[in-house]
This record gives sequence, structure tokens and C-alpha cells, in this order.
Amino acid sequence: MTGQPGRVLALSGGVGGAKLALGLYRVLPPDTLTIVANTGDDFTHLGLAISPDLDTLLYTLSGLDNREQGWGRRDETWNFMAALETLGGETWFRLGDGDLATHVERTRRLAAGASLSSITGDFARRLGIAARLLPMSDDPVRTRLDTDEGWLDFQDYFVRRRCLPRVREVVFAGAAAARPHPAIDAALADPMLRAIVICPSNPLISIDPILSVPGLRAALRDCPAPVVAVSPIIGGRAVKGPTAKMMQELGMPVDAAAVARHYGDLVDVYVADEEDAGSVRGLDLPVVLTRTLMTDLAGREALARAVLAAPGRIAR
Repeated sequence: MTGQPGRVLALSGGVGGAKLALGLYRVLPPDTLTIVANTGDDFTHLGLAISPDLDTLLYTLSGLDNREQGWGRRDETWNFMAALETLGGETWFRLGDGDLATHVERTRRLAAGASLSSITGDFARRLGIAARLLPMSDDPVRTRLDTDEGWLDFQDYFVRRRCLPRVREVVFAGAAAARPHPAIDAALADPMLRAIVICPSNPLISIDPILSVPGLRAALRDCPAPVVAVSPIIGGRAVKGPTAKMMQELGMPVDAAAVARHYGDLVDVYVADEEDAGSVRGLDLPVVLTRTLMTDLAGREALARAVLAAPGRIAR
């Protein structure tokens, strides 16, 4: 447990971000942590409202996650998918039986007029999560990619096409009309806020959608609490997912320094892996080097402690 009082606000995508979010949740008093999740990945499939990153965080923080694959629920069964396949239904996006209950209930409540944030908050409480989990907005924002196969919705690119098309541009449809959740503004105005953490998620498709919500980037930049970003790149490679591939295709160097430069003046302290000491040496911002690969629960907690201590290390 960290000794320093205060609250923490974390920005997170799915698998990689959820690992650090869990570490923060375990080393902080749980009710002092607010996690803002990317909802640019959200989509409607088989008539159901699916929020992949929110669900990964829900399952991870509640201990229901499948730790081998990093997404979905542990001990999942697949009777629904098998039955759907026999009927000729779309099976490219796999929905386990337990996971299906989440999407069905979310869809029912949205149709009844509930907001995504209220549904997420109730799910979190029912799953025993003391931290506050928020969508970046209750308004729909959808990540779309211009590729060598034309424009693709994110899940078509990520799951159906397995990230194979070459990416030329990333846009966030609906972002201009979206509003940040009011609780995010309240968290940023809280005098007890000690740090803002950008988790090691894909900066282009997990963190940028959050920052695309009007006013949110400026509010983060203007907040007195330090913004600590964690690199998702280790030794020129992404731990998981298409981060490195997308960076290369969009003309970015595939290294830890490029991610820091992408965030620009938003970041006060950058946390990178010890393996990337050479890459980040020329950055014009403070850098803390540590082990960022989170292979087990102890690694998640160790990185969380290093991230929370980073502003103090720089100040000294």
C-alpha cells in the first residue's frame, strides 16, 4: 500500500491498460481510484451493445478475467457460439456464454433509457469493484480506420481482419459532438488528486479516442496534478496488439520515445522500460526507467508503485 494520500485518475484501453489498472487498484485504497475507459472500440453486434475495453476492465478488476488470453471471462463456455454457427450466424466476434449476459443486460438497460456510465457503475458495484469505472463519454464515439482495403470500423479491422490491412488514417466518428462524463471533470478538479496515469495502452486507438473528446485533453493538461504516461513499447516492440504495426504504417518510429512525443505537452513524467534507456535519452521531459513488462500480479503491483512514485523521484 502506498503511504501518500490522494486520489488517482487513470486512462485505460483494454488488456495492457487493464493490467496496470489492476496494479493501481491493489496498491491504492480502492475507493481512491477512478478509471476512464476508452469506448471508441464499442460497437453493435448481433443487436447487442458491446463495450470491449469497459468489459475487460470490469472482469480484470473483479477477478473474473481469463488471465491466459487477457480478455473475456475465466472458465467461459461457448454453447451460444456453437448454436449460432449451426444457424449460419456471424461467429467472427466470439461471445462466451457468461460474457453474453453482460451484453444482453447492457443492451436492455440502454434501450430502457439508462446511460452507459450508470450501467457500468452498477455492474462494477455488483461485481464488488470499489474503484470508480467510467466510460470516457456517454455519447457514442467510434474509431474508424482508413486502410488499403478502404474504411473499416475498428472491430472489423481488429477482429474480423486480424489487423492485416495497412492503416493510413485513424478517425473518431462522433467525437466532435461528445461530452466528457461530468465525473471526469469533477475528478480533475478534486484538490486531493495526486496523479493522472496514462496506462500502457495503444496511444493511437486506446488513448487518443479518450483525448478526442472535446475539452478533455486541455483539462488534463491544465490540471495541477502530474500526468504520468507509461510506454506500451518495450525494446521496439509492443507487448500485445497492433501498436507497433500501426505506428510504423503511420510513419512513426517504433520506439518508446515516439509514444512520448505523440502525447506532447500533455505528459509531465514518462515511465519507460529499462531496455529503452537509449531511446528516451533525448526526450525533453523527465523519464523514469523501470521494468514495465507485467507478466504476473506482482509485476502489475510493482509497476503501479513505480508509476505512483515517479513524480516524487523526478522532484527530488
